[in-house]
Amino acid sequence: MKLTTNRRALLALAAAGALAASSLALLQPPAGTASSHREAPLIAGDPRNDNTDVYAFVSPDRPDTVTLLADFLPFEEPNGGPNFYTFDTRSRYNIKIDSNGDALPDVTYQWTFRDEDRRGTSTFLANNGPVTSLDDPNLLFRQRYTLQRITPRGVTTLVRNGVVAPSNTGPASMPSYATLRAQAVTSVQGGGRTFAGQSDDPFFLDLRVFDLLYGGDLSEVGQDTLKGYGVQTLAVQVPKDAVALKGDARRNPVIGVWSSVDKWSPQGYKQVSRLGQPLVNEVVLPAGLKDAFNSVSPDKDAGLPSVVRRVTHPEVPRLLEKIYGLKAPATPRTDLVEIFLTGIAKDNGPIKADLNSQNLNKDAGRLRPAEMLRLNMSVPPTAAPNRLGVLAGDLQGFPNGRRLTDDVVDIALQAMAGAARTGKLVDALATGDRVDANDKAFGTSFPYVALPANTSVNAGAR
Repeated sequence: MKLTTNRRALLALAAAGALAASSLALLQPPAGTASSHREAPLIAGDPRNDNTDVYAFVSPDRPDTVTLLADFLPFEEPNGGPNFYTFDTRSRYNIKIDSNGDALPDVTYQWTFRDEDRRGTSTFLANNGPVTSLDDPNLLFRQRYTLQRITPRGVTTLVRNGVVAPSNTGPASMPSYATLRAQAVTSVQGGGRTFAGQSDDPFFLDLRVFDLLYGGDLSEVGQDTLKGYGVQTLAVQVPKDAVALKGDARRNPVIGVWSSVDKWSPQGYKQVSRLGQPLVNEVVLPAGLKDAFNSVSPDKDAGLPSVVRRVTHPEVPRLLEKIYGLKAPATPRTDLVEIFLTGIAKDNGPIKADLNSQNLNKDAGRLRPAEMLRLNMSVPPTAAPNRLGVLAGDLQGFPNGRRLTDDVVDIALQAMAGAARTGKLVDALATGDRVDANDKAFGTSFPYVALPANTSVNAGAR
């Protein structure tokens, strides 16, 4: 592909990341696929089941594998005791993979949890002394999990009685949290590794976008809103063939990825959260569609008309025009359809580049448009990743999957403002939200996310 074509594909794809995702869903379905931090009324009141972000990338230190991560429970304040942060024992947490393009899961990694609580009536503390290992008797409360791999052929249990890395309650209680993190990385049957536990929230951005798009004059930028907060992370690293169509990543390198949470109710399990592309439910969908978006699976996207208009006629460009005088691109935004509903391929639409459509799989069948995070596993890790991903010619980055370092907010704003259509950056938004990296460096090995903080977010306040 030519560089200019790559830029255009990247920008469009990025736009799809935040905008097109809604266009994906809106192409025909009424509601969609992704969730984020407190993005919908119902899930805002159920934070343990709130899926905040999904990441999918070829592992930089093990390029024969792919790493998939999903985060939950936003805005974990490190000092938020005495009952700290846990996964919901009444829910099933899923990372789902579509390998053939029909928008149905071909492989699902599913975690379920149970509590071990020995506090009883003797103490309000989660530990009664320093905790130096996950099996330390001083750790009075812990969670255990079961990890299963689900395919049309059946269910395989990969991990039994895995231990969740606990909340980082402080240096007196956990003098070496890095040790606990390392012990929580568990090998899985068939090759690979998994992790469940607390981490620093890897998403970086200035959330004052909701104050009329950064204060109405771009004065409210440069503050990493999520600095210091934690999340609950689920991660799995497996050989590429384990998630590829027909178990052959060379012939079929493109996968679609999303995460969901099924919560138990008297009527059985019900999906309450779903996330593929970032920011879709937060900034693309109107309030009246957000809860429905979280309840629908990707295979329904191509059949729901009420959401499609929010993608083909997105709100954010109109706001940018009204507030900043940036002329909104003409609608309908057909450039966003390919980027988010079908992935990018020469035969899919106006973007003449082969990148991450499941149509590129040699054994793929008929592609069903759907919103999900698509990753071409044949693109090798970049030696020096660029935060703007494909937009900057770095084809391993967003929207070809999503790495921890990808600046999805800046990419999405550019795409919404028209970069996805023109292939040129919008100069007026060149600085974006001025939050270009996470406040903590990411790790160089699985699970890559930074360690959670153990000091208060407002520690500097007086």
